Amino acid sequence: MAKLLLVSDARTILDELSAALDDGEQEIRELYSGEAVRASVAADPPDIVVADCQIGNMGGIAVCLDLKLEESGGRLPYLPVLVLLDRRADVFLARRSGAEGWLVKPLDPLRLRRAAKALLDGGTYEDESYRPVPTLAGS
Repeated sequence: MAKLLLVSDARTILDELSAALDDGEQEIRELYSGEAVRASVAADPPDIVVADCQIGNMGGIAVCLDLKLEESGGRLPYLPVLVLLDRRADVFLARRSGAEGWLVKPLDPLRLRRAAKALLDGGTYEDESYRPVPTLAGS
């Protein structure tokens, strides 16, 4: 049984994440604030954190940076983070934050499950849907 921590200030996003990821064998915790993630993780570390990019004062990128900083200081264990991005331009930020995976919204339940499984299995996940379409030179 995997423990998932879902973070968003939007009930619709949390409902969408839970519907896609809860197969009846997962323990799912939800938070509405990025600021609450560190304390929640310290009290009961999940197996994966899934954080929405836009969360009030502290979005998914900042949550990931904070968790990675705390991990590097030995204050938190390693935790894979999946960030849900609003636009393709945010891919750069997700990579720089140290996130093990990212998805560009709108969310697709199959991609979401695939990404979570990859991170739970110790891998990474890069959303293929963001890649720009190649153009012909001189067009």
